[in-house]
Formats: sequence, C-alpha cells, structure tokens
Amino acid sequence: MGSWFDSLRKTRARFADALAGIFSSTRADPASIEELTDLLITADVPMRLVTELTHELERTSSRKEPLLATFERVLVTALGENPQWSWSTQPKPVVILLVGINGSGKTTTAAKLAHQAQQAHRNPLLGAADTFRAAGSHQLKLWADRVGCESVIGATGADAAAVAYDAIDAAVARHCDTIIVDTAGRMHTKEPLMRELQKVRAAMAKRLPEAPHHTWVVLDAMLGQNAVVQARQFHEITPLSGVIVTKLDGSSKAGFLFAVRQELNVPILFAGLGEGMDDLASFDATQFVRALLQTEGAT
Repeated sequence: MGSWFDSLRKTRARFADALAGIFSSTRADPASIEELTDLLITADVPMRLVTELTHELERTSSRKEPLLATFERVLVTALGENPQWSWSTQPKPVVILLVGINGSGKTTTAAKLAHQAQQAHRNPLLGAADTFRAAGSHQLKLWADRVGCESVIGATGADAAAVAYDAIDAAVARHCDTIIVDTAGRMHTKEPLMRELQKVRAAMAKRLPEAPHHTWVVLDAMLGQNAVVQARQFHEITPLSGVIVTKLDGSSKAGFLFAVRQELNVPILFAGLGEGMDDLASFDATQFVRALLQTEGAT
C-alpha cells in the first residue's frame, strides 16, 4: 500500500521551506509566518483555518517542539472525528451508494471497496447504475471480474433507478451481503442528472427500506477547492454520510480536505494513496497531518 508520506509529497513541497524556517527557530518569525500563510492558501487550506494557525503560532514563542506541536494539534482538530471504517460491524446486507463527477475515480473506488469487503470475509456485489456513459457499465464489469465478485450491469440508456433496484434484488437472491452501487458521473451544475440520484435512492429504499445505508461522495484531490463546491452540491441533493478522496498522491492541493471536513461536517473515510487494489486506506487525520508537516511518526 502507498504511504501517507509519499502520497502528500506534492502538497508538502509547497510549504516545506516555510515550515523549516518556523520550526528551526525559537519563535515564530513574522516574515516566515506571512510566507507560510500564502503557501497554505495555495495548497487550498481554507482561510479560516490559516488565520487560526497563524494566530496560534504568533502566540507561541518557545522552542521548536511546542511550535510544531501547536501546528499539528490545530490541523488534526480541524479534521474532526473520522471514525475508522469497519466492515465487520456493518449490517447484512449493507448498501453503499457512490456519487461524484466524471473522472473522480468512482468506478475504481467501487472495485477497491469490494476487494476490501472480500478481505473482511464478506460477499460483495457491484451494481453498475452508470447507464449514461457507453463504457461505464462495461468498465465496472471488468473490475468485478478482476476482483472476482458478483455484478449487475445496466445497459447504456437504461433507467439507473431500475438498475439500483435490480442490484439489491440480485444480491439478496445470490446471498451477497455487501452491495456497492456505482452511479453515473454527474457535473454538479447539471440539475436533471443530479435529481436522478433521488430516484436511485427511492428505488433502493423500495427494495430494501433501510437502503442505502451509506452514501459516499468520491472527490478528486487534483481539483482542490473545486471539489469542495462539488461535495456541497451533492450533499444538498442526496445527504452524504462519508467522503472518499482519490488521487491524493498526485495532488498539490490536499489542503482542501480541511474545507470539506469543516463545511460538510461529514467524516472522511478513505483516501486513495496509489493505483493498486490495496491502495485505498482508511483515513487517519494524525497520519495525514504528520505527513504534511514531515514530522516524527509520519508513515
């Protein structure tokens, strides 16, 4: 599995020099703090948090360790409570609905989640409700075959809500206890497609009253603050219960996660640290921050 430290290399590189300047001194130098402020903003750390950080650093005038500890504490606190996901505590069956825009990595993420479920001795089924793209369902079928799990594939142009219903129906018939439904990538500005998600949810609930048990938005870390806008609008259409961030290893704007967490008040559950099947890690706020700051204990 990819490491947090390696995955955050591009974001860390943006402000490494400024951090070194602050933490190598016995007090927070105003010039270094100003430089750090600018660089944190370019890494898409929200302004409110940047202001809080600079105020904390200005109040701290002791040796290196307290400065670093202050910085780490404020950032970890800003990420809030992000409970570690456990497959073993989920109901049987459990239904997970994945939403997000085109190119965010939903389909690959669905496959990685199915793989994780298998590792936890569950029997997953992948549902391809991406009937908007010609290649959408085909792509998920290839991933299902690779993982070695059951699948229900919707034809291009088929009713996505009907496919979601059929996925749950088939899972019950085939004794699958984990249903992961991949939906069509929707631009958050296209209202008809966004509204279709409500129909998908209604169809799921018709077949299984508690479904979907979880609705997770998949966000591309490469988009930075634009991903925050997407998450907000998805949350307005279909209440989200979790966030998955992908392509973290290729982004220099990982600071947007602080904005997502604070604005939506929804836990960040997983992060993509690489392209391998095992490179979907449970989100760990402390490891994330330590990797950003290049501090002791980062892995």
